[in-house]
Amino acid sequence: AVIFFFFFSFLPIILHDEFSCEPIGLRMCQDLPYNTTFMPNLLNHYDQQTAALAMEPFHPMVNLQCSPDMRMFLCALYAPVCTEYGRVSLPCRGLCRRSQSDCRGLMEMFGLAWPDEMDCSRFPECEEAYPRQEDLLTTSDDAADQASMTVQRDYGFWCPRELKVDPELGYSFLGRRDCSAPCPSMFFSRQELSAARYAIGGVSIVCLSATLFTFLTFLIDVTRFRYPERPIIFYAVCYVMVSLVFFLGFLLEDRVACNAASPAHFRAATITQGSHNKICTLFFMVLYFFTMAGNVWWVILTVTWFLAAVPKWGSEAIEKKALLFHACAWGLPGALTVTLLALNKIEGDGVSGVCFVGLYDVDALRWFVLAPLCLNVAVGVSLLLVGIVALNRVRMEIPLEKENQTKLVKFMIRIGVFSVLYLVPLLTVIGCHLYEHAYRRAWETTWVRRRCRSYHIPCPYKVEDSHEPALVLFLIKYLMMLVVGVPSVFWVGSKKTCFEWASFLHGNKRKDGVNESRQVLQEQPDLAQSLLRDPNTPIIRKSRGTSTQGTSTHASSTQLAVLDDPDEPIRPHPSLPASSRSKPSSLHSKVSYHGSLNRSRDNR
Repeated sequence: AVIFFFFFSFLPIILHDEFSCEPIGLRMCQDLPYNTTFMPNLLNHYDQQTAALAMEPFHPMVNLQCSPDMRMFLCALYAPVCTEYGRVSLPCRGLCRRSQSDCRGLMEMFGLAWPDEMDCSRFPECEEAYPRQEDLLTTSDDAADQASMTVQRDYGFWCPRELKVDPELGYSFLGRRDCSAPCPSMFFSRQELSAARYAIGGVSIVCLSATLFTFLTFLIDVTRFRYPERPIIFYAVCYVMVSLVFFLGFLLEDRVACNAASPAHFRAATITQGSHNKICTLFFMVLYFFTMAGNVWWVILTVTWFLAAVPKWGSEAIEKKALLFHACAWGLPGALTVTLLALNKIEGDGVSGVCFVGLYDVDALRWFVLAPLCLNVAVGVSLLLVGIVALNRVRMEIPLEKENQTKLVKFMIRIGVFSVLYLVPLLTVIGCHLYEHAYRRAWETTWVRRRCRSYHIPCPYKVEDSHEPALVLFLIKYLMMLVVGVPSVFWVGSKKTCFEWASFLHGNKRKDGVNESRQVLQEQPDLAQSLLRDPNTPIIRKSRGTSTQGTSTHASSTQLAVLDDPDEPIRPHPSLPASSRSKPSSLHSKVSYHGSLNRSRDNR
């Protein structure tokens, strides 16, 4: 069991692409029974210079000869004997205990503590001298060949001292624990980041203004937007929160996304990870949750348009599914957010100043960002195309009056323009994520190669290609994440919106609740008419000035005539001709799409 433990404890030491012995250069370890060693050593020092610096505190112990075993024990750890490839010779536990016992008093006098990595329980239980006899069974020719070999190996990434963090934080960077990326950015200078942040802050203000205007317009007249267009309002609310987080990130700069530097401990500013930073955790929860919820609401918008266009569902029938829509729109992003919190996948973003997921962890980017976004786009585009095809078929097959034909074409154009304004930024964001996913490893390797000497860590071995990210790529990604929310204002932009805001700002009172309820009751069919009418005879309802409302049953062809120009006030409807009332019910079934799909208010 002991052999098994030590084998896996030092597995990173013996598993390299190349292995060779090198002459011992440590001053303390000269004139030993052996003269070659290997690096990294048993304490994971990647070269002899680093090992020499780590040995300096023990020089007084050796010079004062506190123990006859201390020097050999230290050299066994810092410059172990080089044997054949794949075998590591560890000092015995007895040698460790004698050294620790003899030098404890002198170490306390110098204010030194016995290091944890030199704990005697880590070494095998034995009393043999070091090096063992079998460790020295190497021919002189082999030793000369090994000593003259060029030391070139793939050491992997070694976390610089400046980027190390406390172990209890659970950080990880480039596969190394207790390590974090430099902050604010490992790729860009502060001047570049400053320009990018001002651009992100400016666009966040534009998005916040557009989405907040959409939501406030809805609050002025909550009856104006009903299904199938109601999801646009919740979509706007989501991007109010997204833009607000980005704006706060712009104001706070890197105070949330970064851990402060600690010069006294030789630590630089690093990217924050996990949930220990409460403000960063809050930023992540709001940003990720509402980003995903906004995308789900767009999918729900395409679902409602599909239900109105293909199976000819009316507004009331779609509205009955509102609880299900809300459960999906808030529940799925909530589940993903809780999962990421449990997995501790939060990462600070030094570029934008916020916290998100998948910035350094490629796997998290793949499964928690790319996968949901691609799935939403695939489902939404499919439903959208089916709905538009159905609308066009109705326009071509059903004879409509010229005015209603024009209104239907305008409505289809609005759907198309709104969808394009949403999909182009979203597809751009997905493209940026895919590009980052493909080249992230190459960027990190290039960064290590450029910074390895300044950080005093091993440089990558046999690195041929170098790739560096362009700041414009990250800038486009952040800008498009915000621009996605702007199209919501397109749907409410009309003369009617201007009239409503003018009326609201001038303090004109709207109808009270009693009058509103009375109007709703007046629009309901008479009970006797409901009981005695022919089942195939449609119910004609008065327009309330909201969107042209379809019912959960089929609408009559005369309801097509109540559509007014989107920028004109509502006009009273002419009486229904007898010829229209005598049309077959099949025609009523075909045209019932209109009450649902043209749910958009007449005056928008």
